[in-house]
Amino acid sequence: MSTIFRTVYFSLIGLFLALPLIVVAGVSVNAKQTLAFPPQGFSTSWYGEIFLNPEWRSALVASVTLALLSAALAVAIALPLAWFLWRRVAPWANIFQLLGVAPFTLPPVITALGLLTFWATAGFYGQPWTAVVSHAIFFVTLPLVTLSLGFTSIDRSLVEAASTMGADDRTVFRTFVLPLILPYIVSGYAFAFVLSLNEYIVAYMTVGFTMETLPIKIFNALRYGYTPTMASVTILFVTTAAVIFSLVARFGDLPKLLGAMSSDGK
Repeated sequence: MSTIFRTVYFSLIGLFLALPLIVVAGVSVNAKQTLAFPPQGFSTSWYGEIFLNPEWRSALVASVTLALLSAALAVAIALPLAWFLWRRVAPWANIFQLLGVAPFTLPPVITALGLLTFWATAGFYGQPWTAVVSHAIFFVTLPLVTLSLGFTSIDRSLVEAASTMGADDRTVFRTFVLPLILPYIVSGYAFAFVLSLNEYIVAYMTVGFTMETLPIKIFNALRYGYTPTMASVTILFVTTAAVIFSLVARFGDLPKLLGAMSSDGK
């Protein structure tokens, strides 16, 4: 009886959590240009609108470009930092790790205001590349955490053995360390990419309307009325995130990437 109760209980919780997504999915296939639910008719034309309408397509390209570049920059920042923290075990080294984690632990609006102030003071406010740098700083925590987990899984004695045999740090990293942490690099990149794709406030505060990403486009479009295209974009974002995280779970150790350890400590 307890098993049945537990199954029903968690099923109801899952349904409750999925209800908003179900409503949005229903609205995205509405035949009429309204946010009515249940949908009045069935049409997938609103998904085509994302790619065929020049304004929505431009916003999609801007979002994907921003996410690709900022995630790459976040990994480029996190990789040498995680490598340094792993090789140089010292109390003062934790300061650098704290600096890497700090942007993501602060409320997004605080980080966005800080970045806005910085770029405005430096005279670069509104430049598209500032959004790339801002997102990289904001999301650097994700690849830093995954890479730190990857480095902790490496047996230090093997690295010391390679060094004893005459390999310098660059050779050890390229031939031994990099292949072992590659799944963690890809995972950190994937996490940063997905969150950058959906992020609104930091992008809006750093570039305003000079670069209209899909989240900014949605908020701008709300001023002129509702359209099922907005719901279609939401479903597209959710599907993209689900596919990426499923691939990470399929080809990587997702529980370990999220910080979970097995019972034997490995």
